[in-house]
Amino acid sequence: MSRTITVIPGDGIGPDIVESATAILDKAGCDFEYEYVDAGLTALEKTGELLPQNTLDAIERNGVTLKGPLTTPVGEGFTSINVSLRKHFSLYANVRPVLSFTGTQARYENIDIITIRENTEGMYSGLGQKVSEDGNEAEAVSKITREGAERIVRFAYETARREGRKKVTAVHKANILKSTSGLFLKVAREIAEEYPDIESTEMIVDAACMRLVMNPEEFDVIVTTNLFGDILSDLCAGLVGGLGMAPGANIGKDCAIFEAVHGSAPDIAGKNLANPTSVILASIQMLEYLGMQEQAEKITKALEDVISSGDRTTRDLGGSHGTTDFTQAVIERL
Repeated sequence: MSRTITVIPGDGIGPDIVESATAILDKAGCDFEYEYVDAGLTALEKTGELLPQNTLDAIERNGVTLKGPLTTPVGEGFTSINVSLRKHFSLYANVRPVLSFTGTQARYENIDIITIRENTEGMYSGLGQKVSEDGNEAEAVSKITREGAERIVRFAYETARREGRKKVTAVHKANILKSTSGLFLKVAREIAEEYPDIESTEMIVDAACMRLVMNPEEFDVIVTTNLFGDILSDLCAGLVGGLGMAPGANIGKDCAIFEAVHGSAPDIAGKNLANPTSVILASIQMLEYLGMQEQAEKITKALEDVISSGDRTTRDLGGSHGTTDFTQAVIERL
């Protein structure tokens, strides 16, 4: 029986690149049914809501979602859609792999790092954000729980073990943020002892940023809190050619959302110019999550070959072709 995947095409270039990914999944023999729903500006224009109830219902019903980039309107009264989804479905793990592809304009050639970021606590938990009446003081509260820290650190080690990785680095700022980051580090050290087969290291966040730029090959799996993970995962994307080469997954107990992590690029929407690699890589992450390793490897190999050979690549990859040509080049290799 074929599995149903919820698909949110998204805003801007979203529909073009998501269509590319689903065409590739179909050609690779994945046999999915797709249930299409709206979120973001597209949904706002149709329904008056950024995140309609029928979209939430579809995400819950199918358990696995592939999502294009969404635009949250700037201004008061609009909460980030991505933050809303994470909270609503308790998607506690944000998983951001970066992998070097030959043929990109990246600074490094042998990067293979996964950043695993706690997705629901820390500075982004939305607790106690306030500004004084005179506008001269602002305050925000960061909250870390033992349960949240244990869950994300254990998730990182389980991921490392499942994928045959050798090392987990816990990134923190416990030297200054002794309460919140201190608790995270304490828990990370305790859990590390349960995984003697994996090398465990720890690093202060500012040192980690420097080491990632100077010697990124020394990193394998990084696990960290929400704010640091947000920053480090984009830094890692920069090592392999930018956000166009970086997918992301948000994973909870019963639900997972796989997405392109770049913006909706409204300036090139509908012009057949966008590089669909990020959402193709997100769909590969989705296949791995579903245990469909064979199809995941097939698509990865085809994508690697297109990018390294420069066959019908998009402008950001040094080529002169558009989304549909690039997609066709991948499909021909499947």
